Amino acid sequence: MSNVQPTPDDQQFEQLESNFPLLSGVAFSNAYDQAVHAGLSVVVSDGEAIFEVFPDGHRKKVKTITPPSPAEPGQKFTMP
Repeated sequence: MSNVQPTPDDQQFEQLESNFPLLSGVAFSNAYDQAVHAGLSVVVSDGEAIFEVFPDGHRKKVKTITPPSPAEPGQKFTMP
């Protein structure tokens, strides 16, 4: 086993990666708000369904879906 020290680039990448969940949530929230304020409808998933949400707040069910699988923070998945 080697004791390889992380380089500044590795550390910077890990810092950026750790901020991704928060920043992506903010970006999606802002995009949602901008679309609604522009008078557009948006499509969202909620539990076992996909809904179209209109600027006046009413929702129309578009499709039933399989509910999301729970994930633990920090859990890693590998693509085959």
